[in-house]
Amino acid sequence: MSGMSGFRTVRGMRDFLPEEASLLRFVEDRARKVADLYGYKEIITPIVEPYDLLSAKAGEEVKSRMFIFKDLGGRDVALRPEFTASVARLVATTLKNEPKPLRLFCVGSAYRYDEPQKGRYREFWQSNYELMGSNRPEADAEILMLTNTLLQQNGLRRVAFKIGHIGVLKGILEHEKVEERIQNAVMQLMDKKQYDDAIGLLKNSGVSENCTSIIQELVKLRGANVLEIVKKIERLVKNYEKSIEAAKNLREILRLISGSECRIDVTLDAGFARGLEYYTGIIFEMYVTDLDIALGGGGRYDRLIELFGGEPTPAIGVAHGLDRIMLAMKMQQTRPQTQRRKTVMVVAVGDDVADETSRIAQILRESGISVELEIMRRKIGKALEVADKKKMDYAIIVGKKELDEGAVVIRDLVRREQSVVNIGKIVERITLVEGRDLP
Repeated sequence: MSGMSGFRTVRGMRDFLPEEASLLRFVEDRARKVADLYGYKEIITPIVEPYDLLSAKAGEEVKSRMFIFKDLGGRDVALRPEFTASVARLVATTLKNEPKPLRLFCVGSAYRYDEPQKGRYREFWQSNYELMGSNRPEADAEILMLTNTLLQQNGLRRVAFKIGHIGVLKGILEHEKVEERIQNAVMQLMDKKQYDDAIGLLKNSGVSENCTSIIQELVKLRGANVLEIVKKIERLVKNYEKSIEAAKNLREILRLISGSECRIDVTLDAGFARGLEYYTGIIFEMYVTDLDIALGGGGRYDRLIELFGGEPTPAIGVAHGLDRIMLAMKMQQTRPQTQRRKTVMVVAVGDDVADETSRIAQILRESGISVELEIMRRKIGKALEVADKKKMDYAIIVGKKELDEGAVVIRDLVRREQSVVNIGKIVERITLVEGRDLP
């Protein structure tokens, strides 16, 4: 490799150029607004955490894809593959005496050594909401409604939720005394939709014929007529007490959503499983039609905080994939509705007006106008060409002749008109031009 010319980003990482960065910040800003609307307080946790914390209940799939290294003190640390473990650590320790429920929000990057593909990177961005301290179905319904609000706030259409309940399957497997390691392996396979392999693994572990046939039936149960499907689940699991409770819990949550006037498009999938081991109740993912990757997902995890040495604390959380939301917005051609600042280039004519040019730029910035000072000493014509290329609204030309009369030339780059304006009136002229102060 000659010199430094061959540098690229590390595989699975990427640069955000200004337009992309601006879209990411827009989506992040919407996530903060939704946190505010629902009363979630923002916290910021480290990107690097102890490996033991992150691997405790992550599941084999996630564990095998973590960025793990020894720090210089010889400690095993890793880049966070998600946020929940960090938030649970805080709630088990520093926040343990705070009044419940705790509503916590965080946003930032996470890292997994996945195979890069459409909408999937090794460094990815998430907004994360955790509701800790309540085991009521109202908490589960809130997290679903909040997610729906967030996707609507980003202008996404045709959003669909896929919902399942890990308690239905776990109730059967626990009753059949399947050891936890096998249970987790079965869930991992079901998460990848490898249902035959999952059933095979169960048969080998010595469960009853009845158990495998019920699970085979459950896996086939999915559809939009959710209450009908819950009834069928209840009939199938009638001999498994914990599974019946799980189905009732699911019915309650669905009833709350449909009664809330919050229009959520829900598909129920009885054989749905997710890759993290800590789930204990409802689990869900969100999609938009036309894009077959999940925009995010979440679920209930009632034992994690206890596992980290805290008090028994029921909890539910959700993570939204900001990269994927951006991808969906581009696909649906959703333009972020933001107030755009006026943009101005200030150009000096000659060297003897530099001080005055800087002063004018400062006056404009203090009024909230975005100003680029022309610092390449270009000729006027060339400077205007550059301002045009950058799609700027105005150019202010500062020349000796006009300055002597306390004025400058303002050129409207959209209308192609220019006029001489008194320095004291520049701000008013730029912000109040009729029809131009729209976003």
